[in-house]
Amino acid sequence: MKDCNCIFCKIADGKIPSAKVYEDDRMLVFKDIEPKAKVHLLAIGKDHFKLLSEMDSERAELLSYMFSKIPQIAEQNGCKNGYRLVINQGDDAGQTVFHLHIHILGGEQLPW
Repeated sequence: MKDCNCIFCKIADGKIPSAKVYEDDRMLVFKDIEPKAKVHLLAIGKDHFKLLSEMDSERAELLSYMFSKIPQIAEQNGCKNGYRLVINQGDDAGQTVFHLHIHILGGEQLPW
């Protein structure tokens, strides 16, 4: 179920425009509007949930599906030499949108 006040749900529903690089019936990948690397994409599931602690078997399957798609999407978008995946969880980690999302960072040598 989607949270009507969630910006990522609105992006997934097409109510807010985004620079989409991939979309299917289960997930969406788009360019981050405040990139932290040459390539900075956000992968979101179309099923709204905030945190990994809300995981159930259906959401676990969605995340597995997303992780299976990310390598090809990353390579097609300039991350041929590798990429970093980041999932922020909660305020202390810097999560600003509470819809679980995966940052895909690459396109350059990233600092540790």
